[in-house]
Amino acid sequence: MTADMTTTGRPFGDDISPALTCDPRKRSLFGSDTYFLESVEQLGTLTADVDGFLHRHAALLLKPDAVVSRQIPTTIDWLARGGFRIVAAERTRLTRTAVRALWYFQWNLATPQRRRLADMFMDSCDAVVLVVRPESDSAGAPPASVVMTERKGPTDPQARIPGQLRYEIGRYSYLLNLVHTPDEPADVARELGIHFDPALRERVYASALAGDDRSDRARELAEQLHTEVPERDLTFQPAAERLKHAVRQGEESVAPGPLRDELRAARIAAEDKDGYRRLLEAVWLAGLPLDAWDVVVVGTHVLPMKRTGLAPVLDGVSVTDWQRHMARLSAR
Repeated sequence: MTADMTTTGRPFGDDISPALTCDPRKRSLFGSDTYFLESVEQLGTLTADVDGFLHRHAALLLKPDAVVSRQIPTTIDWLARGGFRIVAAERTRLTRTAVRALWYFQWNLATPQRRRLADMFMDSCDAVVLVVRPESDSAGAPPASVVMTERKGPTDPQARIPGQLRYEIGRYSYLLNLVHTPDEPADVARELGIHFDPALRERVYASALAGDDRSDRARELAEQLHTEVPERDLTFQPAAERLKHAVRQGEESVAPGPLRDELRAARIAAEDKDGYRRLLEAVWLAGLPLDAWDVVVVGTHVLPMKRTGLAPVLDGVSVTDWQRHMARLSAR
């Protein structure tokens, strides 16, 4: 498949290698995506085997919820047990813009509440990006990114199983899932293009090409962040109790009238999902300043996260999808 054409017959972007994605739609969209193009162009100045590099390497983003819950060291240990070597590690900042760039092709499904909660914690501290590769390469194996995404586990906490990373490091909620991985080789390039400016991205690529074990660097970054950012409990019930206590203390700062009355009534009624939803809506309406993490923890349990009736612009792919895709490529 070639890149989409304009009415003049000229393409919008580059023709993307089928070795980087098994989704024809992604090949078309990424052909004109600046983050992807800049990242791949830079990688091409460092190695002639761009497709091979992106096939062999995966990326793992440890978000601020992984930082405050102190799960970066656990993740590093999980990678080693699973046969993955960390070959690059750097800090990144998940600004509002970066968040929307990373999930640009999926966030058409995000509710306004989900976007608001994400903005409350994603930029609360630095995150960590790890570039990893399997310790042993086997001919015909699916891309490392596809394997990593499958082993990471799904977004839904109830669907995770023992052995998956998201099961091991904490099944908190749909949004507080601690880690993210690019789906395919093309996504690895694009997301490294989002996280890092050219100078830092070159350092990341050079480190990965060298192939040395950089787990000590990853642990060093975790220790730095642990000294900068307080540890937090991300479980629901303690956060819910702290939230109600804070609302009770803050009610008097709201002028007497219907808004204060609703805050009080919502706090008293906050015993189930609908009650806590009402409480958060009242808090936001009143502009009451509360601890962001407690609001996020409660909100991710009680507020709608996904718009129904829609499909993502680009969906995930499985190891089975890639095995079929590679078989088709081999048969050409």
